[in-house]
Amino acid sequence: MSVAPLWDELAERLLPVFAEYRSHITDLPVEVKADKTLLTEADVAVQRIIIDAIRAREPAAVVIAEEDERQSPREEVTSAGEGRVWVIDPIDGTAEFVREERVEFCSVVCLLENWLPVSAFVLAPELGSGRTPLVVTADARERRLTLNGDTVAPPADPGRERWISATRSAGAPPRAFDPAAAEAGFLLKTRTTSQTLDMVRTVVDLGACTDSPFPAFELFWRREQKVWDGIAGLCLGTAAGMRHCDEDGKPLPATPAFFSQAEPVFTSTVMGRPEVVSWFLDAPH
Repeated sequence: MSVAPLWDELAERLLPVFAEYRSHITDLPVEVKADKTLLTEADVAVQRIIIDAIRAREPAAVVIAEEDERQSPREEVTSAGEGRVWVIDPIDGTAEFVREERVEFCSVVCLLENWLPVSAFVLAPELGSGRTPLVVTADARERRLTLNGDTVAPPADPGRERWISATRSAGAPPRAFDPAAAEAGFLLKTRTTSQTLDMVRTVVDLGACTDSPFPAFELFWRREQKVWDGIAGLCLGTAAGMRHCDEDGKPLPATPAFFSQAEPVFTSTVMGRPEVVSWFLDAPH
């Protein structure tokens, strides 16, 4: 099944929903979940639209979705034929979504086959110039990335400023890696927004199509990254020919046992151009 028509449908159906919620965002109730992330009725509504669209095409689809409130192992994932699983984050960056002046939020869908990410869709409804939508897709097998329907290449040589996405909690002390990055000439993005969009910025230069300065990253690094915050970004990285691993240089888990957890979490995630990842693995962190 070609996923391109699904991506087109999702963009068409989700944009009006986002516009409606954002039009009265200051009145939208916000719930704080146990992990201190935020939840709104928009997250639930967007997730339902995505799942319905997938199951209209694939009635028996196995889905891992952030807001499904699973507490027990996902037995249906373990038995997924050919390791075919859909992973959904309805709104990545809900803390940005609920602030009317912010634009760093997105909807994310990733398809796994043989437990590996093969196709990804990222819709950032207001990230483009004039608060217009940006849609990024990836086909890992074809090594193809698109931005608003046009094929794009990964960022070439770094510009004047070299950036790493290495966010940390507000008030957290600098890590061993921070001075090493500064000594190597890197600037660090430390404020948490959408992890997926930071991964997008590692594989696609958005500078020409946004109002705010969103520089491309040379490296993305997180610890304890939930699968719905990262799997689509890993698909983008694969399509871009980038290296991804954990901070010990080991491959990230891609097994039924991992994805069948109620909340699959990568212990650490590192992604970037191979030479930058090699530098990071040798640096203190």
